[in-house]
Amino acid sequence: MTDTADRSLPSWASPEVSETHEEALKSLQTYKKKDADKVIVRFKAVGNAPIMKQNFFKITSSNRFQAVIQFLRKELGYKGTEPLHTYINLAFSPAPDDTVANLFKSFQTDNHLIVNYSTTAAWG
Repeated sequence: MTDTADRSLPSWASPEVSETHEEALKSLQTYKKKDADKVIVRFKAVGNAPIMKQNFFKITSSNRFQAVIQFLRKELGYKGTEPLHTYINLAFSPAPDDTVANLFKSFQTDNHLIVNYSTTAAWG
């Protein structure tokens, strides 16, 4: 019976397999680490949405976009039942489970992530 904590390869495994296994383990460990980097998010009101006094915030990049939506609701004093639509760069509404890091890497403008918000649906 083998110990479940023992992750070593069998003795018949070649050195190449062993190296690949080690690289895979290192990659997994890197992936599991939380990204402590922060991203500057700039909130911009669209239509009749209330304008925030402060619209630049630093948000941890490993957060899901859902955390940004919850943060914005709290800042605006909106309840969960009140409509709030969010968009990136006036173009699309991101999935709540997408990470802030992914959105920032793909759609940053002037080194911030621009999040537009509205009380009514503004774009597709």
